Amino acid sequence: MKKLHLLIFLVLPLFCLSQSFKVKGKITDKNTSLEWADISIVNSEDKIVDGTSTIADGTFEINLKKGTYKIGVSLLGYKDLEKELVVENDIDLGTIILIENTTKLVEVVVQSKKKTMEQKADRLVYNLENNVTTVGGDALSAINTAPGVVVKNDVINILGKGASRVMIDGRIVELTGEELNNFLKSIAASDIKNIEIISNPPAKYEAEGTGGLINIIMKKGTRDSWKNTITASYDQNKYGIYTLRDNFFYNKNKFRFSASLNGKTGYRYIDEVSNAYFVEGLSSLKATTKMKSENLSGKLALDYDFSERTTIGFQYMNDKNNPDFTSIIRVDKYDNQNQLKNYTLNDSYTDRGSNNQTYHAHLITKLDSLNRKLSFDADYFNYSSNFDRNFKANNYDAANSFIDVNQAGINISNQDIDNWSFKADMEHPLQALNLSYGAKVSFTNSISDVFFYNTITGTPVLDPQQSNRFKYTENNQAVYINGDKKINDKWNFQLGLRLENTNTTGFSETLNQETINNYLKLFPTFFASYKKDDNNTFSLNYGRRINRPRFDLLNPFRIYISSNSYAEGNPFLKPSFSDNFEFSYSYKEILRTNVYVNSVTNGYGILFTSNPETNTQIITRDNYFKSINFGIGETYSASFANWWSSENTLYFLAAKTDLVKNIDALTSNSLQVEFSTNNTFSLSKTSKLQVDFNYSSPVDDGLYHVGYSSSFNIGFKQDLLNKTLQIAFLANDIFNTSYLKDFTSVVNGVKQVYSNNDSNRFVRLSVIYNFGNKKINVKERSFGNQDERKRAN
Repeated sequence: MKKLHLLIFLVLPLFCLSQSFKVKGKITDKNTSLEWADISIVNSEDKIVDGTSTIADGTFEINLKKGTYKIGVSLLGYKDLEKELVVENDIDLGTIILIENTTKLVEVVVQSKKKTMEQKADRLVYNLENNVTTVGGDALSAINTAPGVVVKNDVINILGKGASRVMIDGRIVELTGEELNNFLKSIAASDIKNIEIISNPPAKYEAEGTGGLINIIMKKGTRDSWKNTITASYDQNKYGIYTLRDNFFYNKNKFRFSASLNGKTGYRYIDEVSNAYFVEGLSSLKATTKMKSENLSGKLALDYDFSERTTIGFQYMNDKNNPDFTSIIRVDKYDNQNQLKNYTLNDSYTDRGSNNQTYHAHLITKLDSLNRKLSFDADYFNYSSNFDRNFKANNYDAANSFIDVNQAGINISNQDIDNWSFKADMEHPLQALNLSYGAKVSFTNSISDVFFYNTITGTPVLDPQQSNRFKYTENNQAVYINGDKKINDKWNFQLGLRLENTNTTGFSETLNQETINNYLKLFPTFFASYKKDDNNTFSLNYGRRINRPRFDLLNPFRIYISSNSYAEGNPFLKPSFSDNFEFSYSYKEILRTNVYVNSVTNGYGILFTSNPETNTQIITRDNYFKSINFGIGETYSASFANWWSSENTLYFLAAKTDLVKNIDALTSNSLQVEFSTNNTFSLSKTSKLQVDFNYSSPVDDGLYHVGYSSSFNIGFKQDLLNKTLQIAFLANDIFNTSYLKDFTSVVNGVKQVYSNNDSNRFVRLSVIYNFGNKKINVKERSFGNQDERKRAN
């Protein structure tokens, strides 16, 4: 009987139909019809439920169910308009006249354009429209221009919060690190409408990640149309990189289809320096790497409206990378008098590749006219990678005479990850509050094979002590409930709870060692906002989160640079937890203030350790600290003339770090300053110039000192053929100062200093061509097994 009830519960919504009514109108100014005006529909809970854009003659049409709404109209250069809308039958709103924006200079906010930043109740919305440096670029470069967000060493961070997860249209992308960046690079920035920065996500989303959420909102348009966008760009640093993208969208009646294909080829230049100051003298490593940037990715997505209430959809994504690289490494060893004793030359070639495939299906059904909505998601994800490195390190004396072979070998590392994920979400509006709840289960299997062949004699010989097979399984079950209540026009509250149960098992065949970790954790979230008036808004939020290690970090294999330098994983690595508090204030959306406190327990991170007895350098990770991070950030939007707009951010960050493990080292923390200014100059109606500057001060952070970084960028964009063709130029990091420098630690009495310059200085030429109707409305839905894919790297 229970099974029968469940079947009825799942199937009944498919046959429930509700009546919808047609709402139409025309948008004009005093003289002409206005194309591309944005139409948004907001329900009584202040949630956007639908939207469209006007076509060439200024008309629009949208279908709505019976109810009370607010209709909003906005367009660049005109004042926003909002009015109440009661839908009981078909409505013709007639002609709606927008008034041109004639705000005086002293208003400061750029009113002749869409605001670059808008403070919403629980998030900051960053509009890309005015940023020239993102034209011809990708989603990753666009995220890096968002206020309070930085991308460093393949990690996307909300300042003061740590690593952040990425969503597309409210649905989480399941990748992290290099794999996430490759995915984001396949998305054209020109297809992004805006980026939302959510510092404390609600309980609906997985508690994974110490930072908040970055939500990418894709552009949408009207129904019954199609569009194609081709983007070609060329980057020149020391080497050249070619990128070609094509994105196709089709939307007809009940059927929506999209396809994208993205290709990149070329090379990057990486320069690394690492100095270790041993008692016997300095050991200085210098490495130059020529890395291939070779990527091919694609996505297919289709949605079908089975009925007015029910939609089904399917997506497939494939992302293949082949970043082979050649490295030349020299390690100089000095005595106490700083005289060269000998050196080691290590020439290596690495055949590296990865491929991930994701299959996703979903069903969304509206249960009734009260906007109750049930959705199901099913995902299968496979990630595979190979890392085959062939190297030979020769020793030479100070007179350049060959001594012997330091080390020669072949490192072969393969990883294969399979994940199944299922989840269900229910939106259940009640008279008292908006309620949502749901559940998710996921099953992950990971196998990592590592083989080391000693080739010092010229014949490969397997070294079983340095070879390993590591098996890892992880099962997660989660349930959540979330409620939000709008008390009145001034007060809004939200409270959520998420319960996650995790079971993990890791087994090393070489060590014959099994590691089991089971934990049940509760993750609460709280949000409150107060809108004093149209000019002043206050908010307070709290959330608890978890940061699970990536799968590859758990494998205890070693990758050698030389016989005295290697990196290894840690099978005993455990998750860290964070409690995040934030208070924010917005004045006229001109000035925004954020004050935050973030407490991390059982924190894990990279350790540059060393063995002074053998002069060996070791790179590993461990749970070794707890910390309290705090700071204040200011964001200021200004218009100094009708042709000059400016967005500026200033953050003061601080932390207190304590060791929770016996490490022969001392912690130190200092104040850090993050500053950025983005200035857009309208040279004419069709051309813009942008000048950006970013600066991050030196900082002591726990065991490490990090040097300053800065970037000075200039961009130019020219629109042609009524914006169907765009040509853009970007000079990025002109003074070559944005790379990681002076990354310093002192462990076991040995000081180590590391720097990495990864082709940040380049010039880019881009050409973007749009054809078709250009009024597309494709519903994007990302994949559901977010935690597992994001940890595959």
